Amino acid sequence: MTGPSILGIDVSKDTLDVCLLHKEQTFQKRFGNRPGGHQELLRWLRKQRVRRLRACLEATGLYGEEVAQALYEAGYQVSVVNPVRIKKYADSQLRRNKTDRLDAQVIASFCATQELVWWTPPAPEWRELRDLVRHLDDLMTMRQQERNRRASGIKSPAVITVLEQHITYLDDQIEQLTQLIHDHFDRHPDLKRQRDLLRTIPGIADTTATHLLAEVRDFLAFDNPRQVVAFAGLNPCLRESGSSLRGKARLSKTGSAALRAALYMPALSAKHHNPLIRPLCERIEQDGQPKMVAIGAAMRKLLHQAYGVLKTGTPFDPDYLSHPCVSS
Repeated sequence: MTGPSILGIDVSKDTLDVCLLHKEQTFQKRFGNRPGGHQELLRWLRKQRVRRLRACLEATGLYGEEVAQALYEAGYQVSVVNPVRIKKYADSQLRRNKTDRLDAQVIASFCATQELVWWTPPAPEWRELRDLVRHLDDLMTMRQQERNRRASGIKSPAVITVLEQHITYLDDQIEQLTQLIHDHFDRHPDLKRQRDLLRTIPGIADTTATHLLAEVRDFLAFDNPRQVVAFAGLNPCLRESGSSLRGKARLSKTGSAALRAALYMPALSAKHHNPLIRPLCERIEQDGQPKMVAIGAAMRKLLHQAYGVLKTGTPFDPDYLSHPCVSS
């Protein structure tokens, strides 16, 4: 039996550029990135008599979710990959040109040669929570921008009036959205239970617990907390080569920027109030390391603790090291 056909998809807001490797031939085509275009893609695959298919696309926010869902529901294997992996693969192939058509070829080649994890659709309640939380963040950013404009010394009464009206409107929208998020937890007891467990960790309050659950699709899908740390891009990245290169270890930042942002302020709190993180940060600072090194360590430790309470289903225990039940 021959292997499956391969489909590389370069996703943009309005279009899908695809490269199909099928029966030792290469086919390329462009489709609209909308429901009608997704159905047209599926019809094209059937016309090519594609039965077994491995499809790959980059994780591009919301733009690729619907086509991934359509392919999954059609019975095809789908992988959604960190764009950094695709870029590094393209660099290793000495690719110098970059177009949507060539990117689709690179993604198809990557899919054909790499071992990938297959994507499954997220639970509707998680997707709803993620969308609510991200929109709330957007509204709060907009409100702060308007407040900054109001405080910038603007003298025009007309502009000041418009700014104040917009700030009031945003206040109302933020209040409504906050209530919708609260109601969403009430409708989904399992999400609420996870949020309440996370809130037992010193440094993690309601807002952070909500963001963690919104940005990490399923903590328990990871085999260990180190994988969660890598997902967030908080794992240290060493730069050493021979005797000439001795770069300082830095955070890889090859992961969820939103998750790192959600952990920054809680890490500052945990440095002072979390009984397991405070001595860790004190040792780091006593060793003469920069404060950001301690904050990065606190962020990683918070993720370890979040994984621990969700994995065990028990509240935070500062004495857990005396009876460990979760591998770190």
